[in-house]
Amino acid sequence: MARVEKQSNLVKALPWIFIVGGIIGIISSFVITLDKFKLAENPNYIPSCNLNPIVSCGSVMASHQGSAFGFPNPFIGLAAFAVLITIGMAMLAGATFKKWFWIGLELGSIFGLLFVHWLFYESVYRIHALCPYCMAVWVVVIVTFWYVSLYVIEAGFINLKGSAKKVADLARSHHIDIVILWLLIIAALILKHFWYYYHNHLF
Repeated sequence: MARVEKQSNLVKALPWIFIVGGIIGIISSFVITLDKFKLAENPNYIPSCNLNPIVSCGSVMASHQGSAFGFPNPFIGLAAFAVLITIGMAMLAGATFKKWFWIGLELGSIFGLLFVHWLFYESVYRIHALCPYCMAVWVVVIVTFWYVSLYVIEAGFINLKGSAKKVADLARSHHIDIVILWLLIIAALILKHFWYYYHNHLF
């Protein structure tokens, strides 16, 4: 295990993925939270990211999906991304974590992944509006899940055999290509759904 941690480029990159992603996520969550409070105080308040009928944070914040667990979703981000930054800083300082910690982080990232994909579906197909800060959080969560998953497999915390191991090896070899393709598919689905608006306003 120690040899893997010393030699793996993924281990070297992981703390920075956590720190940079965590900073992006916590800033985005803070801005959304701040606008959410302002909107609660003044129903006529227009968030700065209300750019048009499609890019409209206010519509997303006012929806019931914006408080999926009975409180504003950004509260989750403020806590989760703070933890992510802390983990990244600890790793840079030389900290190592046991298998149960990484399995727990993997489970947490899976929850986050499912949650942001649900939010993506609800925003695009139910609310019919997009929040740029929310989309930044989606990207951070997807990237975090992807690289945590690759790491726990590489480190041997999740043992794969046969075809599953071959798929994992292929994924590690093309890790950047896969995550970029993933995000491009989401972008393409968004563009396809809202093409009617942008086609009429750009052409």
